[in-house]
Amino acid sequence: MNSGQIPEGKRFTVNDVTATSQRIIDEVERAVVGKTEVLKMILDACLSTGGHVLLEDFPGLAKTLIANSFATALGLSFKRIQFTPDLLPSDITGGYVYDRAEGAFELREGPIFANIILADEINRASPKTQSALLEAMQEYQVTLEGETIRLPDPFIVIATQNPIEYEGTFPLPEAQLDRFMVKLAIGYPSDEEEQEILRRRRERRRDPFSLNSVTNAAGVLAMRDAIEDVHVDRDVERYMVEINRATRRHRHVAVGASPRGALALLKLARTWAAMDGRDYVVPDDVKRFAHAALTHRLILEPDLWTDRRAADEIVSEVVRMVAVPVLEGATR
Repeated sequence: MNSGQIPEGKRFTVNDVTATSQRIIDEVERAVVGKTEVLKMILDACLSTGGHVLLEDFPGLAKTLIANSFATALGLSFKRIQFTPDLLPSDITGGYVYDRAEGAFELREGPIFANIILADEINRASPKTQSALLEAMQEYQVTLEGETIRLPDPFIVIATQNPIEYEGTFPLPEAQLDRFMVKLAIGYPSDEEEQEILRRRRERRRDPFSLNSVTNAAGVLAMRDAIEDVHVDRDVERYMVEINRATRRHRHVAVGASPRGALALLKLARTWAAMDGRDYVVPDDVKRFAHAALTHRLILEPDLWTDRRAADEIVSEVVRMVAVPVLEGATR
């Protein structure tokens, strides 16, 4: 496929998804150094329907740069919302304003009307404001003054948050957390990667990056459509369900993952297979995303609320417990 503008209605194959996704990662890596695995997981979520992403990590680890770079490489419209304690729901959705010249109310769209929304430091706003995203993330629409308005397609929320123990933050409501397909951490770069960041800045001679669009909205939708052709064996499907259900039976979990967790595993595994050049899912695709798709959906027993690693350890235990299906011909 040629990069750039993809006409509407263009059909993609799984091979097209593989090639295009690699070009997208290559383009993003011109700006982001040494985070290939995380970048692939973010792209995987973006190419999955409903693939909203929550990035939780310390300040200064390129969370905002990653969101902006993906918007450019994917050729999608992009808006950034800085969440603060005084942010109001109408600051996100917009509203109707009376136009004296026309003698009528006109809609002034808020920043949510874009393909990719960067909700920066989302846990610095009050739960009331955070809940303004709920309808948009699940239904891809907003309701203003009783009127339902569709959002652009595709619509992806990439939210960043600082660790919850930081002063001036609010925990996200469980219902909102459940609508994020994955929760990921960027992590600090290695010594070599940090020096590469400095080298690139020195040679670039300026702060801004200049990235190119690899595809556009039509191309993203075409890739999503091609991913629907990826085969999932019934035993692998059952494997996803058993991992998800096992989180509900764990002794340290008060409320386990909802069916959205299993759906997230299905979508993420199919997309990863296509990005990897396969038209079928293997159990390793499911295991790869178990932590990213499930840890933020668990409500732990109260005595574990302060243990930041507890949810990860529980998911690791669940994955070890559930028997891995053996597929005939999976290496074809």
